[in-house]
Formats: sequence, C-alpha cells, structure tokens
Amino acid sequence: MSSRSPAKTPSRIPVSPVASEEEREQALRDYKVTIEYKHLKSHAPGGVYLIPSMKDLRHFYGIIFVRRGPYTNGIFKFQLRLPARYNDVNMWPQITFSSKVYNPYVDAGTGILDIRSAYPNWDPSRHYLVTVLTYLKKIFYSKNFADAKANPEARELAKKNPEAYRKKVDSCVRGSQKQVFVNEPGTTVKFTEEQVSHRVLRDLLKHHIRHENQVSKNAVLAQIDKARKV
Repeated sequence: MSSRSPAKTPSRIPVSPVASEEEREQALRDYKVTIEYKHLKSHAPGGVYLIPSMKDLRHFYGIIFVRRGPYTNGIFKFQLRLPARYNDVNMWPQITFSSKVYNPYVDAGTGILDIRSAYPNWDPSRHYLVTVLTYLKKIFYSKNFADAKANPEARELAKKNPEAYRKKVDSCVRGSQKQVFVNEPGTTVKFTEEQVSHRVLRDLLKHHIRHENQVSKNAVLAQIDKARKV
C-alpha cells in the first residue's frame, strides 16, 4: 500500500517589520507635531489656547481672549489644521476662525487667516506652531494694515474712515461674546453657561478658602460636594 505525504500548505509571504521610508518620514513628522505642541505649554502667547482634536493629530481647536486694543474683550474661536506633510518646506498651517472676525488680515467670506502673506516661505527649521499663534495674536493689536491682503475693504476702511472701522470692530467683538456658548460639533474648546451650582460653589470657595495655605484637594472637593447638594 503506497503512502501519500500530506499536502503542503502554501507558506505566508513574510512581511518585513521594517517600515517603508515614507512611513518612517511620516512618523517623524507626527513626532515633531507632538514636540511642537508640548513646547506650546510654556511658550504659547498670552491669551491664546490650543487643544487637539480627539480624532486627528493635525486638527486643533483654539480660542483667543483679547485683553487690550480695539478688540478688547473679544473672544474669538478658531480651528488650526496642519497638512499631512507639515514639517516639510512650504507646508503652511491653516487657521480658520469660527467666530466672525472683521480684520484686514482675515478673509471675510471664509474666515481664513492670511498666513502665506506673512510667511511667503514656510521654513520648518524656523517656523513652528508658536510662530503662527503669535501672528494670530498680533493681528488683533496691529495699527498698520498696509500689507494686509485678505480683506481689502476692511483695510481701506481702517485707512480712510477709522471711526467707521472701529464701529465694525466693536460689533465684531460683541458678536464674539454672544457666540461664546455656541459650541461646534466635535470641538474640544467648550463653554457652558453658568448654573446655580457654579455660583454657589464660587461663593463657598470664597467663604471657606480665603488664604493660599487653605487650598488643598480635599478642601476644594468638600465645597464641591456642598454645591451639588444645593
């Protein structure tokens, strides 16, 4: 009786654990983005806050609180997006305001901040997230708009009729304040209107924690528990 050898099963094609050159380069870009964001914790311009999206490493939600100048008390929300090849030459970030911003450096139709005019050549060895956020803050304090291209109508109005321009800016600031509690879907920068419990907690903290040496985790939690019971 002849014996038959078992049929051979085709072996799997070995997959190299070594990533391709393109994958390694992309991983390095991703790593650089995280390093830049970490750098912002101690170097972000005052009044500007940026929080990553929950779904995309290159998508951020931000807000700027303007403390002086024509836009004083303005609260402007924005989104910052980075192209997939960010950290390559001439891969500019994009900032789009969610709040309506009347400013010569912001496109009136799209809300996009004109970054390319300020940085015609984006050099990743010199330009970073903090660079573009510093520029974002600067446009709210600028007094000379000669180089502004995004909104020519606003630029000319600021030059020829400063009073009318100021009225539009004031309206823009008031609008930003009214919209502060309107949260975009998916945003990581959320504001909620003050509830009774918030006011109670604030009053309790003022009454029971009057000095810095009284501040502790347990002391604060105790007041939160009291506020919840109101």
